[in-house]
Amino acid sequence: MRNVILARLSIQQLSAIGECLEPIVLKGRVVLQEPKRPVEHVYFMESGLVSLRVIAARSMLETAVIGYRGVVGTSFLWGGHLSTHQSVVVFPGSAHRIRVEDLLRIMKAHPEIKDHLFQYVQALTFQCVQTGLCGIRHHREERLASWLCLASEATNTRVLPVTHDYLSSVLGLRRAGVTETLIRFEQQGLIRKMRGVLQIDEPKLLKEKACCCYKLVSAAYASSSVPTLWEEQAS
Repeated sequence: MRNVILARLSIQQLSAIGECLEPIVLKGRVVLQEPKRPVEHVYFMESGLVSLRVIAARSMLETAVIGYRGVVGTSFLWGGHLSTHQSVVVFPGSAHRIRVEDLLRIMKAHPEIKDHLFQYVQALTFQCVQTGLCGIRHHREERLASWLCLASEATNTRVLPVTHDYLSSVLGLRRAGVTETLIRFEQQGLIRKMRGVLQIDEPKLLKEKACCCYKLVSAAYASSSVPTLWEEQAS
């Protein structure tokens, strides 16, 4: 299992949950969950990236990104039967899916699994709250650098299949401003832009461009996971 939460389970716990896990392919732009709709499945991410969004009055705000360290569909842990967010696949990948009722049954027999999920949800909730503050307090360059760093950590890669249009939409920035900032990052040797792909060449220097929100969110996830290739290379 590449998913960090599943990888931390004991053999007994993994055996119990493994009987109900279904491997699936996540295609780009697929909506896994819609707000105010019943949560039927929980997705343990193996690869790729999912965007967690709040939708209101025809406007969209991305509150978090979820990669192989996380889980999509955790609102059931609070007793809610309806999704609070829209979950959309941004980068194609894979996951292990389980029905909510099966996971609830397994957690009753193995409460340690619930403990692992709660530890992750604490970091996810912190990111959602911090994202809202970041959008109000921090400048374009800082926010863009933070998003790139967090997305790279969530996917454990320096190569991101992301476009200027997408970054503009999820960060609520003008496309021209995003393009201008990325050109500046490239001139400074931090990134390289190719068609539909952005490669981070200097992760350590890009981190220095990011606002304090990146460091806080990264630390929250690091406290409940293992070091990643990205973190090792950037240290």
